[in-house]
This record gives sequence, C-alpha cells and structure tokens, in this order.
Amino acid sequence: MHLSVVVPAYNEQAVLPEFHARLSCVLDVLRCQAEILYVNDGSRDGTLEVMRLLKARDPRVAIVDLSRNFGKEIALTAGLDHATGDGVVVIDADLQDPPELIPELVRKWTEGFDVVYGKRTKREGETFLKRATAFLFYRVMQRVSRVQIPEDTGDFRLLSRRAVDSLKQLREQHRFMKGLFAWIGYPQAAVSYRRDARFAGETKWNYWRLWNFALEGITAFTIVPLKMATYLGIVVALGAFLYGGFIILRTLILGSPVPGYPSVMVVILFLGGVQLFFTGVIGEYLGRVFNETKGRPLYFVNEYQTAEPKAFEFPQIGTDGNRDERAVPEGRLAVAERKLDQHS
Repeated sequence: MHLSVVVPAYNEQAVLPEFHARLSCVLDVLRCQAEILYVNDGSRDGTLEVMRLLKARDPRVAIVDLSRNFGKEIALTAGLDHATGDGVVVIDADLQDPPELIPELVRKWTEGFDVVYGKRTKREGETFLKRATAFLFYRVMQRVSRVQIPEDTGDFRLLSRRAVDSLKQLREQHRFMKGLFAWIGYPQAAVSYRRDARFAGETKWNYWRLWNFALEGITAFTIVPLKMATYLGIVVALGAFLYGGFIILRTLILGSPVPGYPSVMVVILFLGGVQLFFTGVIGEYLGRVFNETKGRPLYFVNEYQTAEPKAFEFPQIGTDGNRDERAVPEGRLAVAERKLDQHS
C-alpha cells in the first residue's frame, strides 16, 4: 500500500524534528510506501527551513509551502489536495496525537473502513475550562446538527482514497473539517487513545480563536440559531398578546392607572437586546454567503516539492557521504521497533 501522512504546521520549528523522528520509526515498522507531506501555513519562524532539512535527509518528505497563513482548516485541505496515497493520515505536528497509533488506524482501514478517527479518552496538558468547553461543544453539535459529528474527536484520522476524493469536491470557504469528515459518510470506525500534552512550543488556539472556530462549526452545519429567532419571536408575541389582554381586563375592572416607567424600560430593553442579538446571528450567516459568492480559490501555493517514496527502502549514509538505498537496513528496523515499543 501507499500511505500519505499530511502534517499542517504553523510556527512548529521546535517540535518538528522530534515529530519526524517518531513518525519515521512508525513508517519504518509498517514496511509500506510512505509520503510525509508537510504543509507550511505561512510560518513566521524557521518551520520551513526545518522542513527542507528533513526533506534533504528523508526522500519520503514532501513540502507544500502556502503563500501566506490561511488557517489550519485550509492548510489541511491543501495537504489532502496534494496527497497521493491510497490511505491518507491527518495528524498535527505538536505530538499531542501520538504517531504510534497509526498502525492501529491502518489495521482498521484494511478491515474495510473508509474513515478511522482517533477518539480521545483523556486530554493531558489542558485546562479544566478548555476541556469543559470542548465537552459541551461536541454535545451541542450532536443536538443541533443533522450530521452526527463524533464526540471527543479531532482531526487525527486515516482516510481512504475514496474518502479523500469526496472531500476534495467540497470547496466551501468556511471549512469545519470535523464536520466535513462526518458529512461525506462511508463506513467509519473509532480508535480510542489518550491525548498527550504539547511536546514543545505554544498552542495557537486561544479562547477567542476557539470561540470563532465554534461559530464556524455551528453556522456551517445547522440553521438552528435562525430558527431560534422565529421561535423566540412567537413566544414574545404570544406573551405580549396575553399581557395586553390582562391590561384590558384590569382597566375595565380597576380603572386605568398610569403605567410604571421601570416596567416599560425593561420591556423595551429586552426586546431591543433580542433584536440586536438575532440581527448579529443573521449577519453571521449573511457574511458566509457573501464570502462564498466571491468564488475565490481556497489557497495559493508558493512552493511544492514532491516526495520520492520507496517501498521499505530507507536512506542510509555511506562512508563517502552519499545515500545508499540498495538494501533494506535491518539494523535500523530493529531500532525503529524498539523506539515504537517505548513510545507505545
């Protein structure tokens, strides 16, 4: 089989060498043709230079350098567009998702599943607030969306060629990849694992970005917020009708006292707040429609370097400094298997 591993990266120079070392051990043990596709999402540090160094040492490495920072969802899409494998693994470079789980994903894939996703049982190195909001977000999406997005899952997964080709047909600008992975359907299976803390560097996902990411997911896969405006309008109109009837009856029975100023202000402020809130909700959807009608490309590629995958033929450095790819290095295989056992 031919396996591609798509790795989007933004400012990950500190973690890429260790990530590549662990991933290489996994691919060595799998004994398959492999392509490691690094996508540089407009990094401002030395991420691209590290990628080029890795490619000089490992012919399995391919590089897609985007023209600027487009965001993780677009970078992931660029990787899927350029991946050539029969199966495509999507994984982050921060080592929170262990590369050592890839053989288990491959095993499930060979059983006939088109999408094999990692399901987190524990999230190390994250605050209680982040874990709680993530827990609530997935449960809310389960309730409000017609697409059943698996709970406690990220982008770490393996996709068959059929699944990748289907995803490549979805070209919307506002992309919520977890939802798109579920939307395409096909047989899917979960593999449970414990998510580790970030190996090095800093997370790019602060709470403001997570909030906007949640909005992308909600507005991309459900119109429940728009329906809420209709339902709330019906409830408020019914309440106003009942309250009006009460005022008429009280006037007929008790006379017509001067209405109180505070109650009037409360009603005005409440209705004004509700109207402004749902005007903002409509604006969110309208803004997405506006962006889609422009028809712009999702991204531009500054540089693309293809890989040279070899079927279990690993690059060796000879005494003359040149690569020797004529034989299978059994010694390296033994080292890779030991390292894989240690990380597992």
